Amino acid sequence: MIHEAMFYEKLAENKVKCNLCAHRCRIEPGKRGICGVRENCEGTLFSLVYGAVASESVANIEIKPLYHYYPGSLAYSVGTIGCNFRCRHCQNWTLSRAAPEDISPEILSPTQLVRQAKMAGCQSVSWTYNEPTMWYEYTYDGAKLAKEAGLGTNYVTNGYITPEALEQIAPYLDAFSVDIKAFSEKFYRETCGAKLAPVLEASRLAKKLGVHVEVVNLVIPTHNDSPNELRELSRWVYENLGKDTPLHFNRFHPHYKMKELPSTPVKTLDRARSIAIEEGMRFVYVGNVPGHPHENTYCPECGSLLISRGFFEVQEYNISPEKTCPKCGEPIPIVGEYALRG
Repeated sequence: MIHEAMFYEKLAENKVKCNLCAHRCRIEPGKRGICGVRENCEGTLFSLVYGAVASESVANIEIKPLYHYYPGSLAYSVGTIGCNFRCRHCQNWTLSRAAPEDISPEILSPTQLVRQAKMAGCQSVSWTYNEPTMWYEYTYDGAKLAKEAGLGTNYVTNGYITPEALEQIAPYLDAFSVDIKAFSEKFYRETCGAKLAPVLEASRLAKKLGVHVEVVNLVIPTHNDSPNELRELSRWVYENLGKDTPLHFNRFHPHYKMKELPSTPVKTLDRARSIAIEEGMRFVYVGNVPGHPHENTYCPECGSLLISRGFFEVQEYNISPEKTCPKCGEPIPIVGEYALRG
């Protein structure tokens, strides 16, 4: 579904400049941006994927991952195609590398999206599977309607959104699960075709604007797993987003154009968590390792088990109604209520 884009400038000779993501593409007439889903048609920039749902499911919020946002709740999760990154390890490359003419998507209006989320018993709408800014206009319209209907909203994002686009949607966006893929410009340039600095800027801004932020780092052997880099990342999160920001170190598995690499050793993830704790972070998780004790939430003061998780589900929830540790009274930063499901 074609829809005029937001955040672009008209230039001479029918060229346009897209200001939605940090690439800020200058696009010739008849051409598309790096994302492949925004096209200049005679001097007007259009989104080619408004409401074009390529992937859809009802999912546990923990899958995003969002561990401190409405624990145990369900998110109506939708994604489209296209991406402004070129990650060599992309897990959803069949979506991110697809072109609009390659698919026959379901067209779902923002109104229909919210209705289906409510009918499915979900507590929030999640734009995920591919980068949400690819269909920013749709997410913006959908987020406003979702909030009016009493639903939460969240992005699972690479964080390459521009400040002006983030500032506009922030009043309607509750949570921001941002993938800081490495703490190296070299990694971003060679592995993702992007830059690190705009991701850090967007993460800081989301926090400043009152959006709940959780940071994800996929730890890839020999690429972003050095102790120094993990320490720099952890220190940056501590200094810029705060010690209570949930920080997820997730296990890499060989995929797409990085099949030659091994899966991340669990001891590397344990080391990453230990480094983050040393740097002052209080809620650090190990992901993509089923049954690992550090997919659980523990009180940072007394060590009591507060939330037990397994297979991306809450199995036990021990935080008090006042959002404190029931043993020592330490305040626990949780957004929203526990969604107990029978």
